[in-house]
Amino acid sequence: MTDRLNILIIGGYGIFGGRIVELLEDDPRLSLTVAGRSLQKASAFCQARHQAKAQLVPAAFDRNGDLTAQIASRRPDILVDASGPFQAYGDDRYRVIEACIGQRVNYLDLADGSDFVAGVGGFDAAARTAGCYVLSGVSSFPVLTAAVVRHLSSDMERVDTIHGGIAPSPFAGVGENVIRAIAGYAGQPVALKRDGKTATGYPFTEQLRFTVAPPGRLPLHNTMFSLVDVPDLRVLTELWPDATTIWMGAGPVPAILHRALAALAWLVRWRLLPTVSGLAPLMHWATNHLRWGEHRGGMFVAVKGTDRSGAPSSRSWHLLAEGDDGPLIPSMAVQALVRNILDGKLPAPGARAAVRDLELADYERLFANRTIYAGVRDDSPVAAAPLYARVLGTAWNELPGAIRNLHDFDTTASARGRASVERGGSLLARLAAFIIGFPKAVADTPVSVEFGASDGTETWTRRFGDQVLSSQAFSSRQFAGNEKSAALLCERFGPLTFAMALVVENERLSLRLRRWTAFGIALPMWLCPRSDSYETTEDGQFHFHVRIWHPLTGLIVRYKGWLEPDRQAHANRGQPKPSDGRPPQIF
Repeated sequence: MTDRLNILIIGGYGIFGGRIVELLEDDPRLSLTVAGRSLQKASAFCQARHQAKAQLVPAAFDRNGDLTAQIASRRPDILVDASGPFQAYGDDRYRVIEACIGQRVNYLDLADGSDFVAGVGGFDAAARTAGCYVLSGVSSFPVLTAAVVRHLSSDMERVDTIHGGIAPSPFAGVGENVIRAIAGYAGQPVALKRDGKTATGYPFTEQLRFTVAPPGRLPLHNTMFSLVDVPDLRVLTELWPDATTIWMGAGPVPAILHRALAALAWLVRWRLLPTVSGLAPLMHWATNHLRWGEHRGGMFVAVKGTDRSGAPSSRSWHLLAEGDDGPLIPSMAVQALVRNILDGKLPAPGARAAVRDLELADYERLFANRTIYAGVRDDSPVAAAPLYARVLGTAWNELPGAIRNLHDFDTTASARGRASVERGGSLLARLAAFIIGFPKAVADTPVSVEFGASDGTETWTRRFGDQVLSSQAFSSRQFAGNEKSAALLCERFGPLTFAMALVVENERLSLRLRRWTAFGIALPMWLCPRSDSYETTEDGQFHFHVRIWHPLTGLIVRYKGWLEPDRQAHANRGQPKPSDGRPPQIF
């Protein structure tokens, strides 16, 4: 090995290869050979990386040519195959691996095909003899999912079911090889484990819905995930043989494209269409040009089983990535392995799926430097807890004490303080305020809130004014959302229900609208009143701020002030807390 670790990246200027370079280029201990069929494209890519501290070397590389000669001329310490699609490599699909073993060169790939990854183990003895490691599937599926399952099940006696999914941002940018792979297996039979038996699944013809919601963060919208053919369907079965069901999905957006692909997959399943592969170029164009929605992506892994006492245990891990950081996650397994190798932690010789070579902590170190947030929700049945604690999960403990005290009650509580109220002057604003029952404008007035809790629902009655008989009161009901409002706090005013995310940031609890319904029917968000609502503390005292407006009406109402809880009403909650002191969590 030279002074620099020399890494040859096949497909180095492609989507995934380029992201690997982006993740590694800040380390001067590396020499990255950016290889592909076009030397001109490789050179242009390297020249554009002006901030790189690693040495970038463009190279021509033809995987259909003399691999032994090409690898020998470059003499890499590690070869990373970031090209694909691995599902379409044909009968001689492992020729790159064979060439690497023959040259005693270590090998990594980002293969997402279950058959390809499963077959890599056949080269284990040869790789051990050569003294090199051959790691396949070095990506989110299955390396990150396996690390997460180990983390979630660390104190479980048995794992029964594993479900997971990736929801990419619509602006992530998807390579043609990825689309070709998806088109190739959509609607085709794949083996998986279901209800304790080996069964047949058909990618993109079976779905589940899930809300990716790291505690205290703005969740993704409830997403439809479709079954995909990924290595996890096999390798996780080997790691957790007692699991009865293992299911992995993808939730591409916009939803209309996802549903169109599902419809095509059904045609393949019904044998009305031999394959979707012929539509891969059109699918690639549509995916990269028809984009709208939030530039955010996410991932989840949910595990159910039993703990060591025999009680049911259910947990889920949620990951949220903002903006351009999300598309980097599938390439981070390579980054984490390379960082470990530079630190002297070399993988053991042999050929295998890389599901045991990284742990969640390896990823978390990389997430910390980016706008990537992850957290665990404990979904097991536990003792009663405050509504806000159940929705927030572990983020409940991040709130200032004054905010927690106001929301921490058993069946009844009250709080009193002072507030100011401002009302909008337009006719539509006055009409909207009248329908909801918002208080009239006043510069300074006493305010009280009566809280009541029953069967998981809280009733809030707010009164503005000096006396009960002359005061202005309006009430609402709050409860934890489910289905498409999962992980959200719902507040109902008569026939209208508003679903809000509870977001904890800078010791402030913000309530952000995500969806609304009238008589249970979902309404478009562009019609929804806008809200700027948050709770905070000043000098240890609870303060609230609520502003509701709409582009058509202008300001509807703004009220803000402070509250002091009735200490006796909030003291000595009747229900015990969980033994570890943490509130239950939902998703």
